[in-house]
Amino acid sequence: MNKIRKGDQVIVLTGRDKGKRGTVTQRVDEERIVVEGVNMVKKHVKPNPMKGTTGGVIDKTMSIHQSNVAIYNASTGKADRVGVKLLDGGKKVRVYKSSGEEIKA
Repeated sequence: MNKIRKGDQVIVLTGRDKGKRGTVTQRVDEERIVVEGVNMVKKHVKPNPMKGTTGGVIDKTMSIHQSNVAIYNASTGKADRVGVKLLDGGKKVRVYKSSGEEIKA
């Protein structure tokens, strides 16, 4: 079970974007995620008249390792760790470690 999923609000813990908050837009693989507005890079693009694209410098969002982000707890307004709780019936749910309340997905 992934502790950080697509659509979660996260806060960046380390790196040049430390303290920024954003939404997870996609999971690249098991360890890397793409967060909206975080880890922006400049990419030089060649023009391609066959596709109708113009050349220039564009901003692109790159992936970040999931260990460098923490989920945002709206009730406390801070970053929090994620735990897994087993409900009766064998269903697993994600919970905030600080309060124990369930994370609404």
